[in-house]
Amino acid sequence: MPLLAATSRADVLSDWNTTAADIVLAAKLPAPAAYRAMAILQTAVLEAVEAVHQAPRPASTAPAGSAEPALDSAVAAANRALLLQLAPTQKDAVERAFATALAAVPDGPSKLAGSALGERAAARVLAARAEDGALAAESYRPAAAPGAYVPTTLPVFPQWASRKPWNLQRADQFRPEPPPALEGTIFARDLNEVRSLGARDSSARTAEQTQIARFWEATAPSVYFSLVQSLTRQPGREALQNARLFAQVAQAMDDALIATFDAKYHYGFWRPLTAIRNADRDGNEATELESGWLPFIDTPMHPEYPAAHCALAAAVSAVLEDELSGAPTPRLSASSPTAPSVVRSWDSLEDFVREVGEARIFDGVHFRNSTQVGAALGARVGRWTLSSFRPKAQALSQR
Repeated sequence: MPLLAATSRADVLSDWNTTAADIVLAAKLPAPAAYRAMAILQTAVLEAVEAVHQAPRPASTAPAGSAEPALDSAVAAANRALLLQLAPTQKDAVERAFATALAAVPDGPSKLAGSALGERAAARVLAARAEDGALAAESYRPAAAPGAYVPTTLPVFPQWASRKPWNLQRADQFRPEPPPALEGTIFARDLNEVRSLGARDSSARTAEQTQIARFWEATAPSVYFSLVQSLTRQPGREALQNARLFAQVAQAMDDALIATFDAKYHYGFWRPLTAIRNADRDGNEATELESGWLPFIDTPMHPEYPAAHCALAAAVSAVLEDELSGAPTPRLSASSPTAPSVVRSWDSLEDFVREVGEARIFDGVHFRNSTQVGAALGARVGRWTLSSFRPKAQALSQR
């Protein structure tokens, strides 16, 4: 008889997902590293839940419901083991969360067995991803004429495209076509739009648009996982179902960033700040130089095309759409560390993805075409994840 009853303790997955995302946020990991950390963690949690599900009861006299101590302790142990490795600056917070979780679990063979399964799952997944290329040395070369000064702050994560994906065959599998020509109508339309709506002192941006811009200034995984919990906290969800969904979403987002950074550094397209301040040099009569223009938020330190936030949103949407499988979409909600008093809600996944794209224009850091291309890229990555998802660490190590 399996150790884990089918409907037991689905909410522990959501609770620990929130805790882990908050700890990763507090650790102040750069966004790509944070998404990698959450993918490793959620994959290990899924493997731990599967191991509990497949294990026999520790004793024939185990009481009804004894699956719950095993599940709770396995999930807690997997989270603790990985967070200590991936967010070491938050050791005290990790240990407090673990101690609180374990204190609520009845002592006995199930608790001990679950903890051991969680620790083994964490070790296996971490070992399988140890050589994924995340720690490879970067070798970015600033573009400059010999002797010409350029700002010396280097862009972030140029090496990310060399990482081993979770499910993609390679980083450039879905690389989009080049960004629009500078002389064309699309570029002129997009530059003029972001110059108006995305300016720091814009009078065209409404109060609602400003709130959206501030909300999606966040780059941490917590903003997306809070939305995923719109599904995982629905009544009737099963533990294994939630564990699998969190792992699929996490892997899809991490792969979406690998694919996005491949395209970003392949094309090296300029940000609105650079383009607007050099609009007299783009060969387009429909654009105009504005020498003092500033975006609403600080410009991220990597190339513009395509938009990573939009790729993440669309990857999440693709996975959630499959999870719903034609069922009515529940009210989707999310919170953001950059707008702590605000909860954003949507009636459809399409509305959610559309808002993320609009936000990056209101933020002044992306062109509209880039948001659309990013969303298309993320959707392809999300669908590919669903078709080739392999949660087991041993399967990952065979690739």
